[in-house]
Amino acid sequence: MKGMQAQLEKLRTDAAECALIRDLATAPKKRELFTRLADHLTTLQCARMLATGATSICKLNLLV
Repeated sequence: MKGMQAQLEKLRTDAAECALIRDLATAPKKRELFTRLADHLTTLQCARMLATGATSICKLNLLV
């Protein structure tokens, strides 16, 4: 279970870092790329959470 938590935390951290880079990027193409990466990592995190039964937090992430 600790391995699963570590993976979820890694996905969450990576998504946050991509969002930060997106916010700092000046080139529109880079902003678009890091937006897609952050969204993809968040989706992977939600899929992982749904697989483990932790749906309430995932639903909140999808609404944001």
